[in-house]
Amino acid sequence: QWMTAGAGILHEEFHSAEFTRTGGELKMIQLWVNLPAKDKMTQPGYQSITADVIPDVELPNNAGHMRVIAGRYEDIVGPAHTFSPLNVWDLQLNQSQEITLHQPAGWSTALVVLEGEVVVNGEGSAREGQLVVLSQKGEALHLSASSNAKVLLMAGEPLQEPIVGYGPFVMNTKAQIAEAVRDFNSGRFGQI
Repeated sequence: QWMTAGAGILHEEFHSAEFTRTGGELKMIQLWVNLPAKDKMTQPGYQSITADVIPDVELPNNAGHMRVIAGRYEDIVGPAHTFSPLNVWDLQLNQSQEITLHQPAGWSTALVVLEGEVVVNGEGSAREGQLVVLSQKGEALHLSASSNAKVLLMAGEPLQEPIVGYGPFVMNTKAQIAEAVRDFNSGRFGQI
């Protein structure tokens, strides 16, 4: 799912009825992407993005494969609509394989290792559960899989705008935060 809070939205998250009956392990990643100031008060929205609409791309040289959730990899475009240029890629890398991925110059890039271990730019290893934040100076990201690995790569054009957060609210000024809290308390975000 891809939700845009925009001018305000209430939501709940829960697992399937089958999971309630059978149990098991649930893994979930929740990302918050800041909207540009000009789009902060956009109409709230929800995109149901199911696995069958996410492009799955074989990587060169048997390196593994990638699901393009948002943004672009070569000529493949992910299904998520975004308000600023960004990439969200779900990588599955094969043990002992390497891949070099490119992001536009000046973009902020980070990756989370979901499973396994990778060497990043030949400098150091990142293991399961670790976040790697890269400098904005380079365009190439070289990953070498020490084991079979799952990596979530996130990259985006920096907004260069102030950010003020309070609880679930993210705006550009304290005054906007106060207004968002008033809107929430008055019921303008709707009901569940």
